[in-house]
Amino acid sequence: MSYRLLKKQGSARRGEFVTVHGTVQTPAFMNVATAAAIKGGLSALDLQNIKTQVMLCNTYHLHLRPGDELVAGMGGLHAFTRWNGPILTDSGGFQVFSLAKLRGISEEGVTFHSHIDGRRIFMGPEESMRIQANLGSTIAMAFDECVENPAEYDYAKASCARTARWLARCQTELARLKAEGKAVNPDQLLFGINQGCTYKDLRVEHMKRIAAMDLDGYAIGGLAVGEPAEVMYDVIEAVEPHAPADKIRYLMGVGTPGNIIEAVARGVDLFDCVMPSRNARHGHLFTWQGVLNIKNEKYKNDAAPIDPDCDCPVCRHFSRAYLRHLQISQEMLGMRLAVMHNLYFYNTLLERIRQALDNDTFLQFYATYAHVLDRRI
Repeated sequence: MSYRLLKKQGSARRGEFVTVHGTVQTPAFMNVATAAAIKGGLSALDLQNIKTQVMLCNTYHLHLRPGDELVAGMGGLHAFTRWNGPILTDSGGFQVFSLAKLRGISEEGVTFHSHIDGRRIFMGPEESMRIQANLGSTIAMAFDECVENPAEYDYAKASCARTARWLARCQTELARLKAEGKAVNPDQLLFGINQGCTYKDLRVEHMKRIAAMDLDGYAIGGLAVGEPAEVMYDVIEAVEPHAPADKIRYLMGVGTPGNIIEAVARGVDLFDCVMPSRNARHGHLFTWQGVLNIKNEKYKNDAAPIDPDCDCPVCRHFSRAYLRHLQISQEMLGMRLAVMHNLYFYNTLLERIRQALDNDTFLQFYATYAHVLDRRI
């Protein structure tokens, strides 16, 4: 199980990520199924028809319900959801710091109150690893502290050091669970997360420190949380030279199609974001000409597909007029079809990026689409 770099164009990388649940062609977009389901009514079987390579589920949400021990008893997430490809579980750290009503952080971990029923819960590196071992994902993310931007430099520095110490504990605990036969997936991989807010010196120092730990992959976290896009790109450029070249690189929670193209150009291999499914549920649909709002009056009698350049199941069979009717009427089918289209678009975007890298035409692809796909039609 490893990352294989096949070729580069500039800093953009074309590769393959080999896992026990299949090989991922990279760059790749992971479809977000937070609570083991895509919001919008898509099942794992639907994902197989829209070019999905990796499904992403959330440790925090699945720990709260239905419970990770229940999932383990059902054979892990693959058996539970019927998705047979790679699954990444994020550590729960972001949700602990963004959703929990009350929380307290210490060296041991974080005590917080559930956003569902208010009950008191503790999660630290060992707990996160035990939960993810029960879920049986292909890739487990290390437990980290998600610091809000902007943050004071001294706090960000101390947080980076704590996150690195937590990562070492994650590594030790996951190895123990696998050695003792307590992991649903004995081949579960571990990714570390680079933090440091928008301070480039902290980012670089932290990446150097975690790179020395020889993990299965490396993520850049704590970005796309309100800072200007150019600041995010600057951080990626600063960190990229210090990320191991022979390991996969994952930019967490990003982003728009334009963000993805820009990040690929800076050496990122893996992405996830709730944007395509969330925006779809509100009628905002991605096309190769830009983003359209299907609820607009001008689509009321429009017999054309969402995007004439798209061959997704929705564009092949349904009109803008019908999709607008479903959204305006708040029919569940409208939400489902919109989510299916947007995820197909994102998966196809990454497929076309890979094709451009294969053909040494990524720079032309970048020039054509980087500043087009995010604009409002």
